[in-house]
Amino acid sequence: MNLGKETETLEFKKSTSEIKTAMISIASILNKHGIGTLYFGVKPNGDVVGQNVSESSLRDVSRAVYESIKPQIYPAIDEILINGKQLIKVEFSSDSKPYSAAGRYYLRTADEDREVSPEELKTFFEANKYRTKWENGKSDTLSKQVDKLAVKSFWQKAISAGRLPEGRYTTPIILKKFGLVKDEYLTNAGEVLFGNTRPVSLKVGIFASDEKLTILDMKLYEDNIYNLLKTAEDYIFKNIRWKVEIIESERNEIPEIPTAVIREVLANSFAHAMYGSRTNHEICIYPGMITIYSPGDYASRYKPEEYIKGNVESEIRNATISKILYLSKYIEQFGSGFKRIDSLCKDSGIKYSYENKDNGFKFILYRPQVQSDILDVTLDVTLNGTEKAVYAILKQKPASSREEIADKISKTVRTVQRALNSLVEKGYIRRVGSKQNPVWEILK
Repeated sequence: MNLGKETETLEFKKSTSEIKTAMISIASILNKHGIGTLYFGVKPNGDVVGQNVSESSLRDVSRAVYESIKPQIYPAIDEILINGKQLIKVEFSSDSKPYSAAGRYYLRTADEDREVSPEELKTFFEANKYRTKWENGKSDTLSKQVDKLAVKSFWQKAISAGRLPEGRYTTPIILKKFGLVKDEYLTNAGEVLFGNTRPVSLKVGIFASDEKLTILDMKLYEDNIYNLLKTAEDYIFKNIRWKVEIIESERNEIPEIPTAVIREVLANSFAHAMYGSRTNHEICIYPGMITIYSPGDYASRYKPEEYIKGNVESEIRNATISKILYLSKYIEQFGSGFKRIDSLCKDSGIKYSYENKDNGFKFILYRPQVQSDILDVTLDVTLNGTEKAVYAILKQKPASSREEIADKISKTVRTVQRALNSLVEKGYIRRVGSKQNPVWEILK
């Protein structure tokens, strides 16, 4: 007789000689799922081998649970017979997390028990609490306050991608099918995905240097996730460099960072964010890098490199949001973002890094050449930082006044004038307007 495979809520022990590790499994399962079952007398592969069961052995199990598992739980411990063989079955459930076994904390991953620190456990519980409660919570937005065009675009893309069966869909059908409506109101997930109430904010900007000093462009967009993903893509693609290759008489435009890399990072940024926090999504384009910031603390107890190098269990903060983005092919593989991003970057020779902070996660894509599409640094070896910033602004807006430039780069008007004079002397610009209303011609 075989009872099948161990799972995240089912554990097998060959005999009560493994009672100490059994207590670890119980605490581990309780911390992850709050409910589970353990058998003594079954091999790890599920084969039933039997266990000598007596009043003494049942008391031993009960005593071990009492002494090892904290806080106290009250499992059902019974003798059962399978194919004439005695087993001890322990069924347990409780919601007084966290649980320890002999003073140590564990979490269940697949069929294994992993020891974790109290800090890791706290992070897991906070993420899990958010995941289970927030998405399905009822928002203040009525179900009729929905962006029907966005919903229609979703199901059309999902069908085209082969991830949603063909059929006759309407907005109410989609909302109900994916649990995005509750009592005539959109759920929280439904509102941020498809609401027409501008539920999510995205700040985008372009900077003249790799520090947030000289702002060349800054915009704030407010919309739903589905529309903002397209807005974010368009903004990045518009403001990065593209090269042209002629292949078999056909013109091909190739971006400096592959579109698949940008789309995957953006989609995962929106999929794993914490919504309703005090920060916005943010995209910054610098001469040497692009940063994509997602609000909310990091969603998993595993480090990104563990996902990249191994096959650890995915922990998805917003399962419904992630599913919608997967079905519409914004995310290529459900729950494998880091591994896929790493693979895409390696294939295209793109370097990346990330910063995990208390209130957000920032992904950094390094541009292949440290060169701005506004300022070609191969020409500016003789320029200082102020001159570069002034030149970058004039390339974007030749009619900028000294006062406008000074305000953008946080310098005095006199400093800006010195930089203008120097740029003229070095042959980078020439004034073609009057002194009172100058317009600068870019010469390089």
